[in-house]
Amino acid sequence: MIHRHITARLLQALGDTPAVLINGARQTGKSTLAQLPELVKQGRQYLTFDDPGVLAAAKQDPNGFIAGLNTPVTLDEVQHVPELFPAIKMAIDRKREAGRFLLTGSANVSLLPKLSESLAGRMELLTLWPFSQGEINGVKEGFLDALFSKRPAWSSGEANGLQRDELFGKVLTGGYPLAIARATGARRKAWFQSYLTTILYRDVRDLTNIADVTAVPRLLSVVATRAGSLLNFADLSRTLGLPQTTLKRYFALLEATFLVELLRTRSSNLGQRVIQTPKVYLNDTGLLAHLLGLTVER
Repeated sequence: MIHRHITARLLQALGDTPAVLINGARQTGKSTLAQLPELVKQGRQYLTFDDPGVLAAAKQDPNGFIAGLNTPVTLDEVQHVPELFPAIKMAIDRKREAGRFLLTGSANVSLLPKLSESLAGRMELLTLWPFSQGEINGVKEGFLDALFSKRPAWSSGEANGLQRDELFGKVLTGGYPLAIARATGARRKAWFQSYLTTILYRDVRDLTNIADVTAVPRLLSVVATRAGSLLNFADLSRTLGLPQTTLKRYFALLEATFLVELLRTRSSNLGQRVIQTPKVYLNDTGLLAHLLGLTVER
């Protein structure tokens, strides 16, 4: 099993917070992380809402479902049952004990106000991204620490002896665990196609009712062509032929499913940080390369 850098933070959070939510895009390893041996040894019960029976029981009687659990408990893919959040809040208020609830979800609850408000002050949020290159190689990255240290110490400019095509291959593969497991570029392409179909046509529908379900995949494809650029809703609106109000709602869905990430301006002036236009990125270089049709040769 590949060690995730977030593990230490997860264990610390469970040591002093009643509820901890690991959220992130689908297939980034949330369920695997939530079943670490360290957590299993605690006698933690595990339930997933991908199981239709468990899902039906929770939806039918959220309060009774939570009351009947033996804590500590792990509840996987909790975004399927938003009704549970008030019940979890009540359970925590009755018995505030660290580590009672470990939740995982593939939707960003901070962008879903009713869910985030329910557990405000009672829950710590941790985001799990696809594998970093350091996680894949079993080392802790130190680039940012070195960059911001008083006396940066740099090694040679070579990327650990990697050849050009090897380096490009890593970029094209990205960090999704199941994409890395595919032996060829063609098999990774098939995986990314299935992955995006699941996310954009099923998960987005679960989050909200939208009139044109095909508009969200088109928006993601256009955003991919502008990754690393300033986010310009007016330009995107003209390109896609969508009103800005609709476009912003669809873009929020891409954020909520962790497919895109905004990079805010860094400035000593707090006001400037808030008002200046952010840049937009996708969550994984492999996903970006797939949407752009990139190969080592291209």
